[in-house]
Amino acid sequence: MSASEPVRLGRKRVLPSCPNPLFLKWLTELRDEAKEKGLKIQYTYQKAINSLNKYPLPLQSPREAKILQNFGDGICKILEDRLLRYYRENGADAQIHSIPLGAPPAGRTNNISLAPSRKKNPAGDEEKDGGRGGGKRKKRDYVPQKRSGGYAVLLALYRHSQIPGNKGFMFKMELQAEAQSLCNKSFTVPDLGSKYTAWSSVSTLIQKNLVLKTHSPARYSLTEEGLALAERLALVDRQAGVGQEEEEEEEGVVDLTGSGDEEEESAGVAQSRTDDDDVCVSQKPLSSQTGSRNNAERLLPGSYDIVLCVDFIETTGGSHHRKQELVKELQKNGVRFDVRKLNVGDFLWVAQEKVSPVPGELRAPVGRELVLDYIIERKRMDDLCGSIIDGRFREQKFRLKRCGLRRPIYLVEGGGASASHLSLPEATLQQAIVNTQVVDGFFVKRVQDVRESVAYLTIMTRYLTRLYKNRTLIRRSRELEGDAAVDEEEGGPASCSLISFAEFNYRAVKNKSQTVREVFARQLMQISGLSGDKAAAILELYSTPDSLLAAYDRCSSEAEKEKLLSCIRCGKLKRNLGPALSRTIYQLYCTKGPLS
Repeated sequence: MSASEPVRLGRKRVLPSCPNPLFLKWLTELRDEAKEKGLKIQYTYQKAINSLNKYPLPLQSPREAKILQNFGDGICKILEDRLLRYYRENGADAQIHSIPLGAPPAGRTNNISLAPSRKKNPAGDEEKDGGRGGGKRKKRDYVPQKRSGGYAVLLALYRHSQIPGNKGFMFKMELQAEAQSLCNKSFTVPDLGSKYTAWSSVSTLIQKNLVLKTHSPARYSLTEEGLALAERLALVDRQAGVGQEEEEEEEGVVDLTGSGDEEEESAGVAQSRTDDDDVCVSQKPLSSQTGSRNNAERLLPGSYDIVLCVDFIETTGGSHHRKQELVKELQKNGVRFDVRKLNVGDFLWVAQEKVSPVPGELRAPVGRELVLDYIIERKRMDDLCGSIIDGRFREQKFRLKRCGLRRPIYLVEGGGASASHLSLPEATLQQAIVNTQVVDGFFVKRVQDVRESVAYLTIMTRYLTRLYKNRTLIRRSRELEGDAAVDEEEGGPASCSLISFAEFNYRAVKNKSQTVREVFARQLMQISGLSGDKAAAILELYSTPDSLLAAYDRCSSEAEKEKLLSCIRCGKLKRNLGPALSRTIYQLYCTKGPLS
């Protein structure tokens, strides 16, 4: 370089512009929208953006983008729909290779802003970043947004810590129940189009060392940093409540003509005053709270609706037409239903508390939900065949028996011609269905198609609505009270004890941490011919492999060890386990080296 040439600072190599700026703009919008909602698909969109930035040739249609990495059918379909809308708005000859107004510059698709900003986590909490100071951004302390999930959890734990004689921690279900009234989002049901609930913010609190999670079942408590932040939040909340009370005493009138933001702000302040009242109540002696707590555990007749819950897998993916037909038929029959994620089963019913909107609040409070004792697993013949082959069939029956609901039902759809082309003979499938009813004790309902399935769900919904019409429902909790259920005769014959939907769905998670007893049961059920009832009978005498091995050590001979389990009574008929299975189990756990 000659001395006369000026020195160029900064980037020396100019990045080439993207030849597909319109597609890049749409992908960036999709990514930012997903990021704002806290959806993990934002990372998929970012990968597609990176691939598109590297591609040097112009694309004539989104279908051509399938040759690029991270461009699947879903992303291409979304871009095609946007392209059709773009042509309708701008004409069929509109250019797609020129940068439209507002498109992001090439190579700058990360949306990094140096101005003060707020980042939202999946649960709606905010992390506040400061502006530039000498060319660097100064990151402020994490403060959760008012009435977000993190805000509610911190306040709930703080209030619990102020109760005299508290145990120093809270269980998950207990914490969710206390925090729900402090949050605008549900802790158990995700918003439409999202899989995140207010509980998702707890991972952020743990990551930032504000909340401590220990033991199994999980126990949650505040760290020193979390206690300091919670005290600040409680103080601000209390001051806001006092200020609002003074304003209402002076004016005596609530202005409902303001903007939406002002209305939301006033709703939050009104709620904070209610929360302060709760603080005063929680600081009373525990004996004075017993009566109100018992009332909170009950749903009186007329205070709830019976709602059918449909697993979202039954309405999405796979055969879209057939699954949409199920929804349309339910709507046509006037069935009140709700699509949500069920960790076990395909359909169940909940008693959903009726709640009324609170004056001054934007959203109605979330009502309590208790699960009725009826749950349905739906099986088409092809699905039944596949689940038998890969082992899911036995596992699903085992999980249904352990889910805590007393009336499991198998809804078998199809038969005859629909089973003639499958991998297993029809006789084998029919035998599996009979065994499910006779051996496993499930009620089995046979239907021909999806319309008959909807008809059965409709009739069951109306039957349960009539059955529970005049019943008082009492909440029982396995997590806090053990497996002992509330005595159904406590309130007379018109009462029954049920578990909450949040606790039911949490306990039904397939991949959660398991006890030694649960793992032992799963091991036993891998043995051919050993059903769930037989595994349960063995577990009653030997709850862990260690206890079983200790029993084998006490035997005096090999023959006695092989016959140790043969006389265990199993199932409703109380038949013996038998010498063959007893010998197989002994060989499995006591043979050193490979089995012959």
